Amino acid sequence: MRNKKINKVVLAYSGGLDTSAIIPWLKENYNIEVIAFVADIGQSKEDLHNIKGKALHSGASDCVILDLKEEFIKDYVYPMLQTGALYEGNYLLGTAIARPLIAKKQVELALEIGANTLCHGATGKGNDQVRFEIAYASLAPDLYVVAPWREWNLYSRESLLQYLSDRNIKTTATLEKIYSKDENAWHISTEGGLLENPWNPSNTSCWNWTINPENAPEKAEYVLLEIEKGCVIAVNNERLNPLYCLEKLNKIGSKHAIGRIDIIENRIIGIKSRGCYETPGGTIMFCGIRAIEQLVLDRASFKWREKIALEMSSVIYDGFWFSPIRKSLQAASSSLSSEINGKVILKLYKGSVTAVQKKSPNSLYSEEYATFSKDEVYNQSDAEGFIRLFSLSSRIRAKNK
Repeated sequence: MRNKKINKVVLAYSGGLDTSAIIPWLKENYNIEVIAFVADIGQSKEDLHNIKGKALHSGASDCVILDLKEEFIKDYVYPMLQTGALYEGNYLLGTAIARPLIAKKQVELALEIGANTLCHGATGKGNDQVRFEIAYASLAPDLYVVAPWREWNLYSRESLLQYLSDRNIKTTATLEKIYSKDENAWHISTEGGLLENPWNPSNTSCWNWTINPENAPEKAEYVLLEIEKGCVIAVNNERLNPLYCLEKLNKIGSKHAIGRIDIIENRIIGIKSRGCYETPGGTIMFCGIRAIEQLVLDRASFKWREKIALEMSSVIYDGFWFSPIRKSLQAASSSLSSEINGKVILKLYKGSVTAVQKKSPNSLYSEEYATFSKDEVYNQSDAEGFIRLFSLSSRIRAKNK
């Protein structure tokens, strides 16, 4: 890569230990101008505090910060939610769904300022290197990519801290901060430290947003969601934009320990990794939308939605947001969601979410047909002919034997 004629690089910058070291490393090894790009997608104020100053102090010639929170939830998270995507049955894809937006804006900035190189701080073991670089290839295949973790010899937290110390570059990172965390408006994840041994139970240091279920309120709380076309549009009768709906539900869900998972997942490159993920508002939304689907979708449509969700979870996890398959799955999901309208009341109690009341103008549920009491609409003897036809192949196979 170093023999390429690169002029300046746009770095996806977080202000953390890795990207703080990447700026001087790029200048020393590539003799190149570095522009730091910060995507504000809802990470903590602590992470964003004086982030431009940190980037400039590390050697960047400029630091561009974009507020992408509303776009992130409206154009990425909500479409994903609509499909029901859930990776390996648990993970609401909080880190994965953020990467395509960050990469897109990074590419746009590079093209705008005439930079011919992109850089990210993802490690050579992780998923994000794949996600970033597939997005780059999909949007601007002629731009060069530098991935320092695949080139440098700084392979430990200690070596990175020493590297910055030798150059008199200050960082808030310490040896005591043993966890790797990723935070945005949708979720926060914690990896590393004691979690690297799957026999170790998580402790309070592994959780950030949500209260311990054992310490959650003894009294349940009920939340009313209004769903329109498979999207949450109102919380407790207050109509809000997607970001504000999420923020309100994050606050409510966190105090009831909603959305905690401690899982081992299969990374793209084959390594298994463990993480503690918290998605309180997203979990409430997910359960609410699925509750209305139960009323509205017929059996075949529900089965198709489950297939879409399964496929979409891998498409997003693997980094193929800007691909024909994602667009095709999204179109199918949008079609299915056209009648997913209604209201649902969810009970939140010590980590659990239960839909206790639900209604929809498009509901296929009929009490008249479903009742165990006497009805005037269903002839139970009709089931005999249905069963004979439905079991025909089974009877023929048995006779052949």
